[in-house]
Amino acid sequence: FVVATASIGVYGLILGGWSSNNKFSLMGGLRSAAQMISYEVPQGLALVGPVLLAGTLSMVGIVEAQKADRFWYVFPQIVGFFLYLVAGVAETNRNPFDLPEAESELVAGFHTEYSGMRFALFFLGEYANMIVISAVATTLFLGGWLRPFPNVEALAFLDPVPGVIWFALKVFVFLFLYIWFRGTFPRYRFDQLMDLGWKWMIPVALGNLALTALVKLLVA
Repeated sequence: FVVATASIGVYGLILGGWSSNNKFSLMGGLRSAAQMISYEVPQGLALVGPVLLAGTLSMVGIVEAQKADRFWYVFPQIVGFFLYLVAGVAETNRNPFDLPEAESELVAGFHTEYSGMRFALFFLGEYANMIVISAVATTLFLGGWLRPFPNVEALAFLDPVPGVIWFALKVFVFLFLYIWFRGTFPRYRFDQLMDLGWKWMIPVALGNLALTALVKLLVA
């Protein structure tokens, strides 16, 4: 449901660029749509790994399964975690994947002609998307609201800390990564961006999914 809902944003970006009656805006909207569609595939495949391990699509059930299994799913699903992280950065058009807003090529991308509140709403949606992707990663890979190593008695003194605090701290770690990437990595070319998604990330995601299913079948 979360992945399907997030996919609706593609329509808004294309319509926002097309309705501006500006070639730079239209090109930015088309780039953004191609980028989001390309990286939704490895992102969705990366999310199937924790679902297979937990045996449920319920996010609450996946968190409880991580508590019962005594480890976060980021450890057995480290490949899926990094695939999701890279795809999440590309989905939100952040550095080094901010090709729809490449100033040297497209001025400001699909929001070139917007100002005031309309311009602010584009950024509001972008940052809300960052928070949602970080929250999903926290839930599926980092134990959600659970403290680190919930079954280790030596860390029992952390139990009084409310779960919402742990959840927020983990989300903030992901948001820090977005900021870190922005100040660290140079921007890719658009052909390199597409090659990374289709030629590398999707095959690796399929291999990770097949390996996870095989291990789950053998262990079960």
